[in-house]
Amino acid sequence: MSDGQARAARPGRVPAGRQVRGYVALMKLRVVELLLVTTIPVMILAAHGVPDLVVVAATLVGGTLSAGAANTFNMVIDRDIDRVMHRTRHRPLVTGDLTTRQALAFAWLLTVVSTLVLGLLTTWLAASLSLIAIGFYVFIYTLWLKRRTSQNIIWGGLAGCFPVLIGWAAVTDTLAPAAWVLFAVIFLWTPPHYWPLSVKYRDDYSSVGVPMLGAVRSQTQVGLQTVLYSWATLACTLLLIPVAGMGPIYTVVALGAGGWFVWETHRLYSRALAGVQTSPMRVFHASIGSLSLVFLGIALDVLLR
Repeated sequence: MSDGQARAARPGRVPAGRQVRGYVALMKLRVVELLLVTTIPVMILAAHGVPDLVVVAATLVGGTLSAGAANTFNMVIDRDIDRVMHRTRHRPLVTGDLTTRQALAFAWLLTVVSTLVLGLLTTWLAASLSLIAIGFYVFIYTLWLKRRTSQNIIWGGLAGCFPVLIGWAAVTDTLAPAAWVLFAVIFLWTPPHYWPLSVKYRDDYSSVGVPMLGAVRSQTQVGLQTVLYSWATLACTLLLIPVAGMGPIYTVVALGAGGWFVWETHRLYSRALAGVQTSPMRVFHASIGSLSLVFLGIALDVLLR
């Protein structure tokens, strides 16, 4: 029996501090952080200015707990492959810092609390969207798509698009066309954001039979797909200009940030074609930076006008 299995068999012997860190790890807060970066500017756009700060706080807390619930359910389901993959061997359900029962109870608690926070302090439309996002991530992505198709990130990534809808609904209790444009931006952005990461960890994914694109296709094919999706993402960000009446600040930022992302994907593709060593993580980090700038541009455009 491994040390992790031994600890799992005797959860009472795990120090309380380690268990607390385990619960935090289950929520994958570094992933949640980007979701929150996109939510606040959406709320500013929906309110045409500074939204009610109580609503903002409730949306951020509720959204964090909701995403944490989805991530926790994901770790429970994927604990078998997490034991094999090198980059996930330190997760709390692998090390035995927490038991499956503890993680499931935590996931359900986060689901209930996040729904109540959003429903009681913002709108029930926002709360309903949060529940749909959790269900989509757990059932559609984790249980159905992830281990079956290289299209997993394309469609499973829809779950990550919901925070912009939740933020809009929390302010207005409706879903306007601008909210759906931003939903589409995240949808198109997610594959070229994640595929470079799957290239870096292709051996991990291959070892457990998870058909991430980077593990089942050549770097040239992955590079081409990232180029196509980055251009589509840029076009979609510009669609927000006529739909939401965005001004010059947003236009300049969207063009600059989107152009940076497109340039990095072209660089990845050209190096793959040339057969030289690629740097997929450059695209990964550029994707995060460019998206953050686009949403910062939304907030600045609204507030400065």
